[in-house]
Amino acid sequence: MKVLLVDDEEKFVSRLAERLEIRGFEADWTTTSDGALSKVEHNEYNIAVLDVKMPRLSGIDLKKRLEKLAPKMKFVFVSGHGSEEDYDIGIREGASYLIKPFKIETLVEKIKEALSA
Repeated sequence: MKVLLVDDEEKFVSRLAERLEIRGFEADWTTTSDGALSKVEHNEYNIAVLDVKMPRLSGIDLKKRLEKLAPKMKFVFVSGHGSEEDYDIGIREGASYLIKPFKIETLVEKIKEALSA
């Protein structure tokens, strides 16, 4: 299972990728929306884990662009801000939503749920 992680906090996203790989996932990561778009143009991913609040292009807007490139890809949103508005938008977009910090087991559960939906 191939996961794309997108978060502007490099230390967070690189560690998250390592922790997912320990659990049997193939994880790529990037800190920019442009990097995410490029990766999806050149690779296939089952799911993307997107930070909601990022510079230039929000996770919500990035999801819409990624869906055009990979219509079957599933999504999980993460945020360190945890606003009710972000949560509502994430749910309306048909994605799971987690508030940082979260346990890796919780993310793994959300990934599995999203892929089985």
